[in-house]
Amino acid sequence: MDLKEVMRLKDTTGAGVGDCKKALEECKGNFDKAVDFLREKGKAAAAKKADRIAAEGSVGVYSHFGKIGVMVEVNCETDFAAKSEKFQELVKNIAMQIAASNPLYLDESQVPAAELKREQDVLRKKAKEEKKPDAIIEKMLEGQVKKFYGEICLVHQPYVKDPSKKVSDIVTEVAAAIHEKISIRRFTRYELGEGIEKKSENFADEVAKTQKVSK
Repeated sequence: MDLKEVMRLKDTTGAGVGDCKKALEECKGNFDKAVDFLREKGKAAAAKKADRIAAEGSVGVYSHFGKIGVMVEVNCETDFAAKSEKFQELVKNIAMQIAASNPLYLDESQVPAAELKREQDVLRKKAKEEKKPDAIIEKMLEGQVKKFYGEICLVHQPYVKDPSKKVSDIVTEVAAAIHEKISIRRFTRYELGEGIEKKSENFADEVAKTQKVSK
């Protein structure tokens, strides 16, 4: 087995050398499939940690040229893990994600029922105007609501540095790498002049560009 591929897989996923060797063996040397294999394994490991208490962690602070400010609390299980480079990098990247993508809620559980119903009503009315059958409308609605959550909920948003993944995927990968439960608890985002009528400036796009350049 090519040791370089094992180390490349380790650097990409944060998994241990033994797990990387096993993944490449299971996937017959296919690197991309091995990444998916480890990601799924990481999700399973994270699920086992779900009932454990994560009360340590870090509060990340990010300011984009004084135009956007973000504070986010990310929790893990131990102070040792909280001080690790992987965890601190995760906190920083989540803060930048919030600045760039401006989520309104952490996850779907925080979306007010009235707001969700209003969105569903609009989507349903539009589909009926297009003469879609009722059975098709309900299936379409499921996909549209999922897309809705992906726009307004932090954990379901496409990760700015790699849109092929969601923010929750990144959290899961780091949790698997440090062998601890990780959870995003809360966040606050401020944008200069928010609520004041003024010339439109899209600071969020600026942050997103900064993230992609620094990737």
